Amino acid sequence: MAVHFVGFRGEEYWSAVKVWGLPDFYHRGWDRRARREIMDGDTILFASGPHDQGTVEHNLPDLSKEYLDDPPDLAPESRF
Repeated sequence: MAVHFVGFRGEEYWSAVKVWGLPDFYHRGWDRRARREIMDGDTILFASGPHDQGTVEHNLPDLSKEYLDDPPDLAPESRF
């Protein structure tokens, strides 16, 4: 059983970590590729939206210039 975080970019990431621990998988968005990585028994946590939301039409790129210019603040040493 794995924990998947979907769409977390800021402080909400650390709120989820406090409850669930560090994720086994981090997905930038809920696309078909992320959906394929889910196995029976896995836990999926969305940063926003309903638990039964549909996937986006196109797969999201792994990295983009916008993401690199404004990366999420995921440095654990400053959080606990």
